[in-house]
Amino acid sequence: MGDQMNFQNAERPAILGGIPVRPEGPPIWPRRDLQVDLAIRNLLETGDWGRYHGRHVPELCRRLAEYQNVEHVLPCSSGTVAVELALRGVGVAEKDEVILAGYDFKANFQNVLCVRAIPVLVDLDPLTWQLDCEKLSNAITDRTKAILISHLHGGFVDAPKVRQIADLQGIPVIEDVCQCPGAMLYGRRAGNWGDVSVLSFGGSKLLTAGRGGAVMTARTDVAERIKRYVHRGNDAYPLSEAQAAIVSPQIDQLDYLNGCRREFVEKLTSKLSENTGLSVLQTPNENFLPAYYKVGFQYGAAGFHNMPRSLFIASLQAEGIAFNTGFRGLHLIHASRRFVAADELIQASRADVGMLTLHHPVLLEGADAIDEVVAAVEKVRKWADEIQSTHLTQ
Repeated sequence: MGDQMNFQNAERPAILGGIPVRPEGPPIWPRRDLQVDLAIRNLLETGDWGRYHGRHVPELCRRLAEYQNVEHVLPCSSGTVAVELALRGVGVAEKDEVILAGYDFKANFQNVLCVRAIPVLVDLDPLTWQLDCEKLSNAITDRTKAILISHLHGGFVDAPKVRQIADLQGIPVIEDVCQCPGAMLYGRRAGNWGDVSVLSFGGSKLLTAGRGGAVMTARTDVAERIKRYVHRGNDAYPLSEAQAAIVSPQIDQLDYLNGCRREFVEKLTSKLSENTGLSVLQTPNENFLPAYYKVGFQYGAAGFHNMPRSLFIASLQAEGIAFNTGFRGLHLIHASRRFVAADELIQASRADVGMLTLHHPVLLEGADAIDEVVAAVEKVRKWADEIQSTHLTQ
């Protein structure tokens, strides 16, 4: 009887009091790392943690410049600040227009407003749910000063196509790679397709120091504009010596860990391939190697008998799996007077209500973790089937 009860509890959704698939919950991040531990101990022993100027910030800049193959790396206090500095670096000013996707991180929109420019929102590709390059040209006007692209949730904007369109018009490209450091597009690292690119070292990111960021560019004029803006007797938006020391050793592992994450997602995608209702965001073609910070899925409620996305997420979280919503559609959270809609933003509206994301720490675990994610999804699906069956028999 006890064994039967345990079996029933294991089958019962955790949100209803059953036993979670993963009782310990999602893995923590950042995880313990020997090289980071050594860096922190060194900071304590040398006192470098409290210095205004030392060797760690220049060393991080050197390593990032080498990794990204750019001349200039300007560290700063956050990825959000990095986007603002990039906008100022390419010369965006009051009443200029900046093109970005209708679905993006809210701070990117806010940064455009911060420099008193006008966000121009372009819809998404229906398969990739990234900025739709086919709609980009129609959004460009004589007031367009920059195009801001963000590679989100393991997906890619087709940066070579954006670059081609931008170069024909003489418009600089800002490439946000906060979610995908180390990703590859057509043999070049993400971040090398823009005139300037930005990184975040926020607490949940693949390269993390809790806070911090960087602007990267091969253009000396862009770097000089940023330096003139931030240097006010001291750096107005500094990255600390301690943060730089913590990020540096993580660069050595980034490519390997990105490969582990890709392998996890490939296996997970294969195991979920016969399940309707969850579709991993597609990449434009085989010339892209993702870096997964969040794994993006298009949620089809019909595949779960019209279970609301909010209930699906709550059910998976109760099972110990870190699913969540994506961002909000920018046109849905801001007054229309604050932006220009270049089109109807139909796909951005779909992404607003249909994006699902899986947080990356689980991607560095083994085959058992893949099976746990699949088992949790199937457990919720069976519950949806039972709800539907009960409803039909009543």
